[in-house]
Amino acid sequence: MQHEIIQAGNLLHTDGSLAQKGWAKDLLLTYKRSAIKASVFKIKEWDYYCILNNEYGIALTVADNSYMALYAINVFDFKQNTEITDRVIVPFTMGKLQMPEHSAHGDITIQHKKIQLQFKHVKGKRVLDFNFPTFNKGNGIKGHIELDVLNKDSMVIATPWKEDKTAFYYNQKINCLAATGEFIFRDKKYSFTPDKATGVLDWGRGVWTYKNRWYWGSASGYINGKPFGFNIGYGFGDTSAASENILFYNGVAHKLDDVKFIINKKNYMQPWKFTSNDGRFELDFEPAINRYSNTNLFLLQSKQHQVFGYFSGTVILDDGTSLHLNRFLGFAEEVFNKW
Repeated sequence: MQHEIIQAGNLLHTDGSLAQKGWAKDLLLTYKRSAIKASVFKIKEWDYYCILNNEYGIALTVADNSYMALYAINVFDFKQNTEITDRVIVPFTMGKLQMPEHSAHGDITIQHKKIQLQFKHVKGKRVLDFNFPTFNKGNGIKGHIELDVLNKDSMVIATPWKEDKTAFYYNQKINCLAATGEFIFRDKKYSFTPDKATGVLDWGRGVWTYKNRWYWGSASGYINGKPFGFNIGYGFGDTSAASENILFYNGVAHKLDDVKFIINKKNYMQPWKFTSNDGRFELDFEPAINRYSNTNLFLLQSKQHQVFGYFSGTVILDDGTSLHLNRFLGFAEEVFNKW
């Protein structure tokens, strides 16, 4: 079942439960942190941008997980198949970051002694500015990137948990963000041009249960000269109303049903496969970089395998049109959290 949310309204009932469950093409439901009825420690809010071209990429994270905030930058080199990650953790922020309650307006400004990050909306563009002087043992990184939204549709999902009526995940993925700008690392300039560099925004707001595992995959770029991207995922909450699996082609969403990740968990750098119950998403995945981390603080843990690489195979649009992917750059991940 794929229930599409088409009516605007509040995200939550007065008791803190989801008012509507399912997927949408835009943020039709109004999120307000003040409407949440769960413990503040369960509230998780984040903005994650990942911008890639065929040679290199960068990811920027601002997250307020209540008991801590995370500011992180990841740099990817697809010539050497390497990645560098550095982060700053601030304890017990408890919503002090005042994360925007909508993805289309409201800015994020982080002024920390070690890192400065700003995600702004300027004249219809998303503008990312960052400066992290101590990044990579003092090598430092800074940059300015502007993103244009190429798609009229996005992936939005409102997911509940059966075991806790006040737990929910409200998430928007915006694929095919055309990137212009640059970052400087180790005195070298890395430039992005919109014909070759695209990105994704993962905008997440919600109340999470303590222990969760999720699978997520994403890619953006161009096929036949037109913007193409996809979002796939599962593994947490009650997804009986809708999955988050979707294709985007020339700005338009094409909804998928269920997609399965087939992974060799003894070696995440072995080839992966992706298959769907409706035959519309059949891809092989060739890993290039495994961004692995395991933060284990006894009661709190986050174990991540975010694997970047190349998708090849066939996807099918709503009208039956087949699109062939040949080494299409993106990523897929498995994440386990106790938080």
